Parts: sequence; structure tokens; C-alpha cells
Amino acid sequence: MSQSQGGKKDQIRVRSFRRPVIPPPYAKQVEDNLKDVKYKIAVISGKGGVGKSFVSAAIALALAKLGYKTGLLDLDIHGPSIPKILGIRGFKPYAVEGKIEPIQLAENLKVLSLELLLEDINKPIVWRGPLKSKAITELLYMTRWGSLDYLVFDLPPGTGDEPLSIAQLVPDPRGAIIVTTPSSLAGTVVRKAVEFCIELELPIIGIVENMSYFKCPVCGTKHRIFGEGAAKEVAETYNLEILAEIPIHPDLSKALDTGTLPQLILYQEDHEVTQIIIELARKIAEKTRQQEEAQP
Repeated sequence: MSQSQGGKKDQIRVRSFRRPVIPPPYAKQVEDNLKDVKYKIAVISGKGGVGKSFVSAAIALALAKLGYKTGLLDLDIHGPSIPKILGIRGFKPYAVEGKIEPIQLAENLKVLSLELLLEDINKPIVWRGPLKSKAITELLYMTRWGSLDYLVFDLPPGTGDEPLSIAQLVPDPRGAIIVTTPSSLAGTVVRKAVEFCIELELPIIGIVENMSYFKCPVCGTKHRIFGEGAAKEVAETYNLEILAEIPIHPDLSKALDTGTLPQLILYQEDHEVTQIIIELARKIAEKTRQQEEAQP
């Protein structure tokens, strides 16, 4: 390592990624295919097991319930769970004029997952980075979304190929939702997701803290089973807003296991979890509108 003039050793710095000057392959096709999508939102996390796919599905369902035309694209290639959560495992998309038609789950909601295109959902996808990036690219420009208010991307954990492909290819992304749990471990890792967004100049809409607490059905006391403070600390460090604290609830766990989350959010308006998620969707809608108004 070379010595600098002051006798101090030069620090080794990892080269930062920047959005390429030359567009990646098929960028124009992706742009043309998504030209009628108003807001594109990525849901990301620094680690697995925090409920990112649940939050993605919940946001999409809630936006649809509020009357917004919404799409949900599951890009978690190695561990897709959107079909299970939404109760559409076994559904098969079809193609029209060379374009994939997503599943019409509700009046205002279209869904697509790579799992729905597989012959055997129990076999793992054993792909290296280039193949994953190619698959994501093809899903972006070959899926017929049509005119949408929101397209929600459920990204896999971490800051690797899949999130990077979205950051490179999706034109004018409106922002990211960061998902974490209250534990200090999750808070430590979620900072990487925040820094990833900052590095790629991807606006952060806010943080969602999942599994935030358990509310006793008898006395109403909130028990912070997985600790507390991690999301608040990250939010304060980066001047971000905590958009929602989603509790642990037996009805929610049952809905995720049985694929009945759509029934919970779309039809059980008085449920505590539904009310929290609908309010989360309202905040997202308001923030995306504010961002649009702030643009010159």
C-alpha cells in the first residue's frame, strides 16, 4: 500500500456503483413496456425473514382496495412466496401476442411471479447472476401490465443482482419501501438496504416495521417480543419516516399460511391489521403524490 505525503497510508475504498451512462440491454424495451405505469415502487430489505413479501402483497392489495390500478411483480427468484401468500399457486399465466398476461387477482390488482411459470414449484432455481438478471429483464419487458397507477416490485433480500437490475432498468422509479423487524440484528442489516438506495439515488418512501409487537387480546397490553427501537434508530439516522408498525396477529399468520391474505385485506375492513395496512397504503399514495408535485 502506497504512502501519502503525511506519512499516512492511503485508505482502500470499494468502488461505488453508479447508474451506467450506456443503458443496459433491453432498457428501451422495458421503458416502452412500462410507459403507462405511473408509479413504480420497490419493496426491499437487508435480510430475509422480515416479512418483505407479505408487506409487498399487503401494500398491493391495499392500494387496489383504495381504488388504484395496481400490479405486483414477484422478483424473489430463489424463494418466491407471493403465490402462496395470495392463494394463487397453480395458476398459469397465458401469453397474447408475445406478451405474458399477469393473473387478474382482483378488480384493480394484477400479479405475476416467476413461480407461476415453472412446471414444478418444488424444484429450486439454480442460476448464477447473469441468468437471474436476464429473467428479470424479460419479465419487465414481456409482461403486459397495461395502464397502472402503481407497480410494486417484491425484491429478494440483500443488495445483489436482482435489486441492481431493477435500479438499472426500471425508468423513473418512484421509490423504495424498506422492511425490517424491531430486532437490533435486523436494524444493523437494514442499514445496508438504506445505503444501497442512497448509492443508487433511489428515493426512500419510508420504513415498515413488521412483527412490531403482540397485543394481548385480554388486556390490550403491547408486548415487544422481538425487541424494539431498531427501526426508530435507522429512521432517525437517515431522516426517514416509519410508515407503519405491523403487529404479530394470529389471524394474519393464518391468512399467510392459507393464502387468504386477499380476503383479510379486501373484505375485513374492521380488522386491526387491515386498518393498519390500509393506512400504510394511504401514506404511500400521499408521499408519491407529494414527490410528483415537488418535481420541476
